[in-house]
Formats: sequence, structure tokens, C-alpha cells
Amino acid sequence: MAQNVRAIKSRIGNIENIGQITKAMNAIAMTKVTRMKRQLAKTRPYIEGLTAFAQRMMGRLAFDEETHPLTVPNGSPVVGVFVLNSDRGLCGRYKGELNRESEKLIQEFGSDGHLILGGEKARAYYSRRDVQILGTYANVYDQPTEAIAARMADELLALYERGEVGRIDLMYMRFVSDLSQKLVVEPFLPILIEGDENDDLIDPGANAMLDIALRMALRGTLYAALIETKTSEDALRRQAMRAATDNAEDLVKSLTRTYNKARQQAITREIADIIGGAEALRTE
Repeated sequence: MAQNVRAIKSRIGNIENIGQITKAMNAIAMTKVTRMKRQLAKTRPYIEGLTAFAQRMMGRLAFDEETHPLTVPNGSPVVGVFVLNSDRGLCGRYKGELNRESEKLIQEFGSDGHLILGGEKARAYYSRRDVQILGTYANVYDQPTEAIAARMADELLALYERGEVGRIDLMYMRFVSDLSQKLVVEPFLPILIEGDENDDLIDPGANAMLDIALRMALRGTLYAALIETKTSEDALRRQAMRAATDNAEDLVKSLTRTYNKARQQAITREIADIIGGAEALRTE
């Protein structure tokens, strides 16, 4: 009985330590979510502005019946799915859902389906599976910046322009609210932008401006996706750590009751042994 009491007390101590860790991680995740939400609020209007500018440039090409190579198929049958996953765990359903859904999607494309892996959790998951990998970005965008997004977007552009891939889709977790995150799949290349035939852009340099605008839009689109998915990741990590902390507190309360009961039983037994010993001595 004494060993059982000591084991329960030791377990309570271990769970309390874990609870302190998860509570600290919850606080850190909360700080990160707040920071990422501010960054996201700035990013969304920025991307809308870039898209609107590209649409105006497309209006001139639509009027002249011209096309830009980034807006039309390049002839390659290869479909690339860029899954933006996490470098770290302890974020609830985040990494598992992205890995499962990307695997389902890539199987739909058959032999033409290829993956571009974002995050260590995607790299580790697919290292044990027979899939075609176009590229890997592990431990690259844990703290996303425009420079990081630009480099990644340019590398994806190079794949498309060389004809190594005929289509690239982005799969990531879009942030809706602190309690709601939605997995989305969006086209990245070729660029789907509708032009306006009534646009009156007649600048002879419009083609060059369009090329710049489209490349900027791609970089901005990827940057926005990184911000969306990292905000979602931190929000889900906060949820997971809060749930873990609550579970630890509940378990400590339950074990404390069990400990007190076991300790009371041990004391009662010791008292009974003492009384029994005293009675035995008195009857001798």
C-alpha cells in the first residue's frame, strides 16, 4: 500500500510538470497567434491590390488577343501539389490532416501527380511513401517573410517555365478564426486572372508591366498562403496546448482524490495494526 501511495504521488508530480510545460506553450502560442493575425490583416489587402493590378494589365492583353506564358498551359501533364505543412508537432489535427488530404489528392492524379513538400512533418511523412517529389522546403518558412516567399515562388516559377510541371496547386490551412481553420487547395500556376476587355490600357510597355505584375502576384500569393497556414498552425497549437493543460489539471484532481483515499486507507491500516498489536500485548 505504501508503494502504491508513493507511485500515485510521483505520477501527480510528473503530470503537474507536464501541465506547467503545456501551459507555457499555450501562452507562447497565444502570443504568436496574436502577432500572426496582425501580419495577416496587413497581407490580405496587399494581395488584393496586387491581383487587381495584374487584372488591369491582363485587360490590355485581352484587348489585343495576346497571352502571357504564365497564364496558359505549357503542355506538361505533370501536376504538382505544394503542401504547406509544419516543421514542428504538438499542433493538433494540423499536420495529420494536411498529410492525409495531400496523399488522397496526389493519388487522384495517378502517375502525373507529384508533390512539393513544405515543412519537416511533410518530409518525414512522405519519406516512408512511394511518391514523386519535385522539391522540399523543410525548416524554411517557420517564420515567413516576403524574401522567403519570393525565393520559393521563383523556384516554382522556374519549374513551370522549364516545363517540368504543367500545373501547381497550393494546399494549406486557411485561418478563419481562433477556433476555425479550413484546409484549402488553390491553383498557383498557370495564373488564373480574368482580364477586362473594356480596360483602356494602351501603354506599349504594358506587356513588360504585366510580366512584373504576375511575378509579384505569385510571390504575394505564396507569401499570403504562408501567413495563413502559420497563423492556423499557431492557433491549432494553442488549442492543443490548452486542451492538454485542462486534461492535466483534471487528471491531477482525480489522482489527488485517489492519493488521499489510498493514504487514508494506509493510515487506517497502520492504526489498526497498532491497536491490534497493543491488544495482543495486553492479553499476554
